[in-house]
Amino acid sequence: MAWDEWERLKADAAARGSTGMQLNHVPPEPGGGGSGDLKSDKKTWTKAGEDTKGLQDGIGKALGKLDDGQAGLGDTSGVQSAAAQQELYESWKKYVGDVKARCGELGGLMEKSGHDLAMSDAEVKAELDKIQGKYHDTDAVGGQTKGR
Repeated sequence: MAWDEWERLKADAAARGSTGMQLNHVPPEPGGGGSGDLKSDKKTWTKAGEDTKGLQDGIGKALGKLDDGQAGLGDTSGVQSAAAQQELYESWKKYVGDVKARCGELGGLMEKSGHDLAMSDAEVKAELDKIQGKYHDTDAVGGQTKGR
């Protein structure tokens, strides 16, 4: 190939407006509506995970206070209000304990995602689904009736 021919090919390519190779960019799908400026910062994900896991400390303290406040109740037999209060305490203790555990698991997943950003969207969704399946929130307004 002669030098003149090479120069002509380069000029033709420049005239067509060809783009240079960009390894950190995937062109948006036709009709996808993406903004093309999605960014993911490892530090942000890691910090969010650490902060979410950090919620466990405060929740643990609240559980301790809940236990302390319940300590003086004693025998609940024969007193309906005391039995109801004991049932409420046990329900909330389990719920708040589950919130604490969920914070730990979700924070760990966020930290892991931030550290290596190696999980696919499907893998992250599967992990989130596992967490959601493990911890069930109480039903809205009224909770469970326990057959009453």
